[in-house]
Amino acid sequence: MRLALDVAARVARESGDVPIGAVVYRPDPAAADGVRMLGIAGNAREATGDPTAHAEVLALRQAAAQVGDWNLAGCTLVVTVEPCTMCAGALVLARIARLVFGCWEPKTGAVGSLWDVVRDARLTHRPEVRGGVCEDECAALVREFFRTRR
Repeated sequence: MRLALDVAARVARESGDVPIGAVVYRPDPAAADGVRMLGIAGNAREATGDPTAHAEVLALRQAAAQVGDWNLAGCTLVVTVEPCTMCAGALVLARIARLVFGCWEPKTGAVGSLWDVVRDARLTHRPEVRGGVCEDECAALVREFFRTRR
């Protein structure tokens, strides 16, 4: 989560986009810490003019390119804010095994706040979810971003 927070803070400073950072990891017994990073991104909607350039989607794209396949079974997605409907759907379709997120997003969150896409029994895949990791720090970053724009 620390790495995702660093990316989110950089996004806020450099691009003026909503400060959200995401990292995709895969277990790797050969790595010193037991995992290998496959993708890392921050929101880039403002920088690219692309409405789908959310941190999670960009990190998933990088991870899929690294693996050479869309199927990211066994991987973990770490993101600073609860994913929206688009991002929740993307991580389910990518077969992400675990989702770890920081703060809840009551206005657009699709992992329990507004909707619960990732636990919908009608879907063929449901990742393990852990929310509230470094929650205060993640929320403060977003709160400060919007405070300076209102």
